[in-house]
Amino acid sequence: MANPLQFLSQVRSEVGKISWPTRREVLLTTGMVFVMAALTALFFSLVDWVIRFGVAQIIG
Repeated sequence: MANPLQFLSQVRSEVGKISWPTRREVLLTTGMVFVMAALTALFFSLVDWVIRFGVAQIIG
């Protein structure tokens, strides 16, 4: 079992090694996530429409 003060010292040392993203990188990747989510929603909406149309043609 490690000493709590030694543990906190090690945590502080490890946090200092983290490479934090810049504001520009965060905004860019967030934008990419929104674009990909919109494209995915569009794709699945199109697939849903095609399947619904096909089933409607078969059923009548």
